[in-house]
Amino acid sequence: MNIHYLKERQSFNALYEEYSARIYGNVLKMVKDPETAQELLQDIFVKVWEKRGLITPGRPWGPYLFQIARNHVCDYFRKEASNKKLEAHLMAANNEAYTHIEEEIIYKESQQLLWRAIEKLSPQRRQVFTLCRIEGKSYFEISHLLGISTSTVSDHMLKASRFIRSELLTSEAYIALVFMLSLYNL
Repeated sequence: MNIHYLKERQSFNALYEEYSARIYGNVLKMVKDPETAQELLQDIFVKVWEKRGLITPGRPWGPYLFQIARNHVCDYFRKEASNKKLEAHLMAANNEAYTHIEEEIIYKESQQLLWRAIEKLSPQRRQVFTLCRIEGKSYFEISHLLGISTSTVSDHMLKASRFIRSELLTSEAYIALVFMLSLYNL
């Protein structure tokens, strides 16, 4: 090791001994956590050691060190705030994704229950219900398409809706019922 490096190290150790307790106290007042204050203190002195070549000799150390400490604590709080924002964003995105997946599962289960109930309808009633509720055709269009009266279409729709509603009520998925009732206006 060269003599210059040894002198720098001795000077740095003396500087640390003289100021570390006071800087730690100031940092602790700001961050309110002894462990964090100790980590920040070490970071501050590492920074001083790394920048030792840029320091003007003969300047007082106290104000310089306390300014570095203040800046370092501000950086710490900015980083913590940014981490909290990121964490909140990730939690919100995660909850949104979870909710979306849950809704998709409920939707698929509801669709299966509905189609099982529709399959139990008589062929003509199933056809009328499908044309009206699934394909969105009017009673008038269905009556012309199937060659039946609009009152017959109305009767099929009324009976099909009641049957499907009762089938969904007897199924294990009551939530599916509410979802399907609102989705298909049953």
